[in-house]
Amino acid sequence: MKPIEVTDATFEDEILKSDKPALVDFWAVWCGPCKVIAPVVEEIAADYDGKLVVGKLDVDSNQESAIKYGVRSIPTLLVFKGGEVAATIIGAKPKEQIVKEVEAVL
Repeated sequence: MKPIEVTDATFEDEILKSDKPALVDFWAVWCGPCKVIAPVVEEIAADYDGKLVVGKLDVDSNQESAIKYGVRSIPTLLVFKGGEVAATIIGAKPKEQIVKEVEAVL
């Protein structure tokens, strides 16, 4: 399972109304560290298929969501549960650290 592309228009339905927790990667094409963690986000999407919704949101095209959730630097990973932010991970962190935050919410 690959991460889904999330936009300002689909954010509420795909993430906030999801019956599963969700991990959203706020990223941009020009962001070096975003490229570093992209494979990790893909691995997590595969590892947690069926248990976790994993989405990627391009902040350049979808500024409304980035502003709403106070994303000031990227990459920022937000974990949502029940429509609320349950964890925030800022920067290119190792997979173990991201998985630890995800596991705490599951």
